[in-house]
Amino acid sequence: MRIVMIGSGYVGLVSGACFADFGHQVVCVDKDATKVNKLNAGGIPIYEPGLDELVARNVAAGRLSFTTELAGPVGDADVVFIGVGTPARRGDGHADLSYVYAAAREIGAALKGFTVVVTKSTVPVGTGDEVERIIAEENPDADFAVASNPEFLREGAAIEDFKRPDRIVVGIEDERARGPMTEVYRPLFLNQSPLLFTRRRTSELIKYAANAFLAMKITFINEIADLCEKVGADVQDVSRGIGLDNRIGSKFLHAGPGYGGSCFPKDTLALVKTAEDNGAPIRLIETTVAVNDTRKRAMARKVIAAVGGEVRGKTIGVLGLTFKPNTDDMRDSPAIAIVQVLQDAGAVVRGYDPEGMEAAKVVMPDITYCNSAYDVAEGASAVVIVTEWNAFRALDLSRLKAKMEQPVLVDLRNIYREDEVTRAGFAYSSVGRGTAGDPVAPTAD
Repeated sequence: MRIVMIGSGYVGLVSGACFADFGHQVVCVDKDATKVNKLNAGGIPIYEPGLDELVARNVAAGRLSFTTELAGPVGDADVVFIGVGTPARRGDGHADLSYVYAAAREIGAALKGFTVVVTKSTVPVGTGDEVERIIAEENPDADFAVASNPEFLREGAAIEDFKRPDRIVVGIEDERARGPMTEVYRPLFLNQSPLLFTRRRTSELIKYAANAFLAMKITFINEIADLCEKVGADVQDVSRGIGLDNRIGSKFLHAGPGYGGSCFPKDTLALVKTAEDNGAPIRLIETTVAVNDTRKRAMARKVIAAVGGEVRGKTIGVLGLTFKPNTDDMRDSPAIAIVQVLQDAGAVVRGYDPEGMEAAKVVMPDITYCNSAYDVAEGASAVVIVTEWNAFRALDLSRLKAKMEQPVLVDLRNIYREDEVTRAGFAYSSVGRGTAGDPVAPTAD
């Protein structure tokens, strides 16, 4: 199949490279000439494990290419995917569809022969209808069908998710789209990955509903963690206890500082706005959004409490800046709100992240960036683990303590055991463990 992917960001680049690896001919189109030039020179504009090798292999095989020119590739294509960004719109929280609609207009002008145009970007219900209208308006003679095919990729595991998906969802209104879309995903379909065809609006809603449910699950266990601290329970055991119930499952039941990233924050907000506009408010998701927003700042107050209630003039080290490990994505990372509250309270913040430092400097330019976890600890009154990178799971606690002004470890991801940290001479504070949320004092040497 001849495939064009409009957009070479996270969704477009991963999807395009994976389609090429299936054997399809793929052209990725992006208006950003700097990004296209970097890709053509062998560079990768985002960090995603295994993506560099996947792209290089398929470029070398002649199945994957990159360009800023849309018209030629679209005119030759069997299927055109729209994989541009849909960020939350400033002011009202609705998804900003301007990039999607601009792509639709350019696609409409370039179509030649029957083509399936597919929205792979996360878009609100009814977006496919508008894309169809725009293309028809731009080119009344165009022969096309518009489908919805949302992505369900986790940053840090996107290639595995694409090649071994739980399901493939395709929404269509025109039956002519069924054949090409089945052919696009034939390598997965033959491996018995469920291929679910629905109506187009249903497909659009499935993506939002899935992300909102997972965000709600994270927020639920975070609130249970707060209760655990008050009553002397252990949230990790609670998570295991309920996660073993097959009706609930263990995934997304890890207490922490709140969700962030490219999907959950904007998708939950967009779903709330869509529901409000259609007179069917979703109170559970409204509450999920509100609780998650306040939780990030509450985690900063937890840090302040752990060092005695005052951080003015003190140095706080932050380990992990991205919203999750194995990505360089800083979008809505809990670290942003935590650092802001600490700085507002007068703290001097030092930070380190294995992959996200350059992106972090854009949104947090006024903290000190360090070269390692141990550099972060230099003169610190507390070290805070915000993102659970593997590099932070086996720190030399004695070396860390020797660098610090005050041995306090605030573990917002619960990656350490209380006994090993206190035995190393630290005061330890975690999430959903201990008594009333107070740091556990170090054991006597």
